[in-house]
Amino acid sequence: MREIRTATFASLDGVIQAPGGPAEDPRGGFRFGGWVFPWFDEALGELMGRAMGEDYDLLLGRRTYEIFAAYWPHQDDEIGRTFNAVNKYVAAGTDTPLDWAHSHRLEGNLAEAVRALKATEGRDLLIQGSSEVIHTLLAHDLIDQLTILTFPIVLGRGRRLFDEGSRPHAWTMVEGETTAKGVMVGTYRRAGEVPTGSFGDDRPGEAELERRARWARET
Repeated sequence: MREIRTATFASLDGVIQAPGGPAEDPRGGFRFGGWVFPWFDEALGELMGRAMGEDYDLLLGRRTYEIFAAYWPHQDDEIGRTFNAVNKYVAAGTDTPLDWAHSHRLEGNLAEAVRALKATEGRDLLIQGSSEVIHTLLAHDLIDQLTILTFPIVLGRGRRLFDEGSRPHAWTMVEGETTAKGVMVGTYRRAGEVPTGSFGDDRPGEAELERRARWARET
């Protein structure tokens, strides 16, 4: 069985839209395309390489696939050679041509298609970008590992890593490091249900009981 993992650029407020450049994804009037560039250096490149790993196939949404397919086939660096050689599994309709070598269209319901793919033998599936794919798979509890590269910037608006459909989960950090420029790279594995507790008094007083009753009426 394969595992599904991500390697995702995110701002402090969770925005993942258009990290690479202004023309990447301007949907919704997003005007900060390329926000990763000022913080990128050799150290972050090494951490990104470790986060991606060495043995994977790509799992991509339509927009990320089209961005990659227009760029990576023309690159002859280490990432380019890897991306061009591995399988690309793409959540896209038939109006999106899959001309990039080793590309495969995921048919039908995305969660069901990915669950079936996950059950096969083969390399792990690495998600790059592809926010809508991530949202769907988090909602169906299909992602095993999250690597989030968190940049010291607040963008205020844009497409985010998590949405309200994400299934509640505890995650355990298995690796973490911060670059000299302040980019935190954390890798997290699923860790079961969300644990809860309380710092409140086991025997609440009259004022606390009154507050609870008042707030209950407000809802």
